[in-house]
Amino acid sequence: MPRVALATYDPGAVPSRDRDLGPLVRALRAAGADAEAVHWDDAGADWAAYDLVVIRSTWDYSWRAEEFVAWAERCAKVTRLANPADVVRWNTDKRYLGDLAAAGVPVVPTRYLAPGDPAGAGDLPGGHDFVVKPVFGAGARLAARYAPAERETAAAQVARLHADGLTVMVQPYLSRIDVSGERALQFFGGRLLHASRKRAVLSPGTAYDAVKVAHPDLQPWTPTPAELAVAEKALAAVPGAPELLCARVDLVDGQDGSPCVMELELVEPNLFLWLHPGSEQRVAREILAAAVVPTASAGPRPASVAADPT
Repeated sequence: MPRVALATYDPGAVPSRDRDLGPLVRALRAAGADAEAVHWDDAGADWAAYDLVVIRSTWDYSWRAEEFVAWAERCAKVTRLANPADVVRWNTDKRYLGDLAAAGVPVVPTRYLAPGDPAGAGDLPGGHDFVVKPVFGAGARLAARYAPAERETAAAQVARLHADGLTVMVQPYLSRIDVSGERALQFFGGRLLHASRKRAVLSPGTAYDAVKVAHPDLQPWTPTPAELAVAEKALAAVPGAPELLCARVDLVDGQDGSPCVMELELVEPNLFLWLHPGSEQRVAREILAAAVVPTASAGPRPASVAADPT
């Protein structure tokens, strides 16, 4: 019986925010695995005792990015880690958007301001709304939307993030998101699992350090051929063409109405299994196959492959 660990975060005294975790552990056990959820930063965890460690909901990693990447690299030395540690290192830093753009993938235009770069109000966009956020982040943490008249406030945020040693991303606010929303295409075992859509997260006037609702008005979605094509291109552009057990491609519409990548989530993507009844069984089968046969997956298959009806 293969032993599988689902790496998650420690919620402390409150319930976990991962609605999928319990059902997925139960689905894995029903499929024939010895499965359990384990806190990634549990000092007593014996990762070598597992045939496979799947990073699922390590949702506090962005506060401790270097510590998390170091854990992933240690874990990968004693067992199999999904996704691979080199993918984790590359994907935890949102400067990967520059790599995707260089590979011809349509992405949200992004400018990076490292500590020490000119970052006053005059260095920020003056003709349109824009977004400021750190390169290490999740769930819109420390992200905010600004109008041109708010550049002084935005510059203060940049200064605060720079003081904490963080590189900052500056992106145009793509207003079509207010109409078409943000679409998330989830993949597992190299194939499309399902998709969802949510409305915009960042509202005007919301402070960057305010707690945001990460997935407002989440609903099932049927991706368009154009969305599938962009997602496939993004996955194919991951350095080294690694085998990816799980992935999520977050898309928004650009100024011309065509889909572009907002984020490529390869570390701990929320797969929203609860939104798609029965999908935990499909995911459990893929995890079990990966745990039993290391070469079970030949890498990402075309995103145009239809999702498993289960």
